[in-house]
Amino acid sequence: MGGPPEWEAGLSVGAVARRLGVAASTLRTWDRRYGIGPSRRSTGTHRRYTPADVARLEVMQRLLLAGAPPGEAARAALEAPGAELGAPGAGLEAPPGEPPSPRGHGAGGNRVPVGAATRGPEGAEVRGLARAAMALDAPAMSDAVRTALARDGVTRAWNGLFVPVLGGIGRKHAATGDCVDVEHLLSSVLLGHLAGVPPPVRPRNARPVLLACAPEEQHSLPVYALAAALAEADVAVAFLGARVPARALAAAVRRTGPVAVFVWSRIAETGDPAWFGALPASRPPYRLVVGGPGWARDRLPAAAVQVASLDEAVAELRP
Repeated sequence: MGGPPEWEAGLSVGAVARRLGVAASTLRTWDRRYGIGPSRRSTGTHRRYTPADVARLEVMQRLLLAGAPPGEAARAALEAPGAELGAPGAGLEAPPGEPPSPRGHGAGGNRVPVGAATRGPEGAEVRGLARAAMALDAPAMSDAVRTALARDGVTRAWNGLFVPVLGGIGRKHAATGDCVDVEHLLSSVLLGHLAGVPPPVRPRNARPVLLACAPEEQHSLPVYALAAALAEADVAVAFLGARVPARALAAAVRRTGPVAVFVWSRIAETGDPAWFGALPASRPPYRLVVGGPGWARDRLPAAAVQVASLDEAVAELRP
C-alpha cells in the first residue's frame, strides 16, 4: 500500500485511537452511530482500519474541532473524495463531493449540514472567504463575516459558512503542515465579530448563563459563537473565557446564581470532568451543560447535559 509496514494488515481500533488522541470507545461509537469505521477484516472477526479509513476519521475529527455536529461531520468525511482526505496539494476551494441538500433556517433553527454551502450563492461565499483567508486578506475576511452575520444571524453563518471554511483550513493543514497563520488570522477575525454582537437590551433571563472553557482549554472560538447566538436569542450571558480554573468557575457560580452553566472541552487532555464535583449547588438549581468532543462521556455527572451542535446548545441554554 506504499505506507508504513503496519498499514499492510491495517490498524487496530486501539492503534487508531492512539494516533487520533481519542478513546477507543469513541471510535466504536462513531462506527456504530455514523458508519465511519474500519473497512478491512483480518483473520477471524476483527476489523482493521485502512489508511483511507483513518484519513476519513481525521477529517471528521477536524470538523468536530471546528464545531460541527458529529453526525454531519461524519457524513461530510464519508462523502469526501481523495483530495479532501488529505492528499498533498488539496486546496480549500475543491468541492467536498456531493453534499446533502441544505435544510431550512426558520424559527426552529435547523442546522446546515457540513459541506452544504458548496453550490450557488452560499457556495460562492464559502469559496470567497476561503480565498480571502488563504491570501491573509483581513479586510476581505471581515467584510464576508460581517455580511453573513448581518444577513443570516450567528447560527446559520456559523454552520453554513464559518465551519466549512475552518474545516477546509484544517484539512489543508493536515495534508501539508501549512496554514497555521491562516487559521489564526481567520479565527481572530471571527472572534472579533462574534464578540461584537451586542448583549440583549431586554434579556429573557434574570439570572445569567455562565459560559466557560474547561481548565487549560485554550480553544474558545466555538464558545464565542455560542455567546453571540445566545445574545441574538435575547439571553444574557457571562463568558469567562479560556482556561477557567475550577475554583474560578465555582466562585462565579456563587456570585451570580446562574440559570445554567456551560463548559467547553475540545481535546481529551481537558475533558476529565472529575472537578465538576467541586462546583457549588445553588437555589434555585442551575443546569449543567457541556459541549465539545474532548469530554470523557462515561465519567460526566448524571445531571450534565451534553450538546453536539450550536443549535442544540442554544436550545438547551435558552430559558
